[in-house]
Amino acid sequence: MIYTSPPPPALTAITATFSIVAADPETGICGAAVASKYPAVGKVVPFVRPGVGAFCTQAWSHSPWGKAALDLLESGKLPEEVLAELLRQDELRDKRQLAIVDLQGRVANRNPFGVDAAALWWGAASGRFYSCQGNTLVGRAVLDAMAGAYENTQGSLADRLMAALLAGDAVGGDHRGRLAAGIRIAKTGVPGHWLELDVDESNDAVRELGRLYRSLTHDAKGAWSNDLRG
Repeated sequence: MIYTSPPPPALTAITATFSIVAADPETGICGAAVASKYPAVGKVVPFVRPGVGAFCTQAWSHSPWGKAALDLLESGKLPEEVLAELLRQDELRDKRQLAIVDLQGRVANRNPFGVDAAALWWGAASGRFYSCQGNTLVGRAVLDAMAGAYENTQGSLADRLMAALLAGDAVGGDHRGRLAAGIRIAKTGVPGHWLELDVDESNDAVRELGRLYRSLTHDAKGAWSNDLRG
């Protein structure tokens, strides 16, 4: 499998953020959601593919890896094998934060232990068919809140991703502030993105994304979205 090599360091976007990837093996639905101080973050961090899985590239992000990771996953590689393949010859491997989930719910992630001090706090938390990860966070509470919301929300996978993003934002999220957020959902048998929603620039991006999500009429939404408040 041939994939795009990372550009020189000066051309690599520093996309500090918090995100979640998840899959529902029973329904064939997967998705990713993200928020950051980085503008239009939903267009450069989360990637999903129907029948394959979801992937996020952040910290020192490299967006071409979105397609590459999902190509490798679709070829039969395990999630951990995909990350190993991407990072093998990468000079900036210690600055990457990556997460991937396949349609069976297998998860792998990589934390950026070589980032600059400004990117602290960073970490990841994974559970049944999902992974939360972030850097430049206010602290561990962000991941704890995201994981708790994802596991405890009664609704569709899209509902649970939105609940996780809102919960992480509510306890402080990215310590630099709020600017952009996005969500991507894919469903087996439906080409492309089943659901794609972004807030590219806002003083309160996650809450605005939540309001947009609540206003949608879409089959990806579940019962929880009826109770979502802006």
